[in-house]
Parts: sequence; structure tokens; C-alpha cells
Amino acid sequence: MSSTTDKIKGLANEAVGNVKQGIGNATDNDKLKAEGKAQELKGDAQKTTGDVKDGAKHVADKVTGKA
Repeated sequence: MSSTTDKIKGLANEAVGNVKQGIGNATDNDKLKAEGKAQELKGDAQKTTGDVKDGAKHVADKVTGKA
């Protein structure tokens, strides 16, 4: 998966997670709040993975002289 794909999926998971948490708060549904938090954290991890891939590519480009 490309870094951009990771970042996009991460943003989507964070957004859906936040919505789930909001609905869970509004309906006092602890399970939905927990699912939302877990999905938000998954999205954050995906975005971080994308950032790491970008950083690794940048370093590799510098080493090979492509930067």
C-alpha cells in the first residue's frame, strides 16, 4: 500500500471513529464509544504508517541521489 493510500484510509477511519464516538455519547452506548475510539486509533496508526513510508522514501532518495 502506498503512503498516500495509508494516509487516506487513516483519515477515513479517524472520521468514522469520531462519528461512532459521537453517536455513542449521544445514545449513552459504551460499546459504540469503544468501537469508535478503536477505529480512531487504527486510523491514527495508518496515518503514521504513511508518514513513515514517506520518510523512508525521502531517505532512500537522498542516499541514491534522487532527491
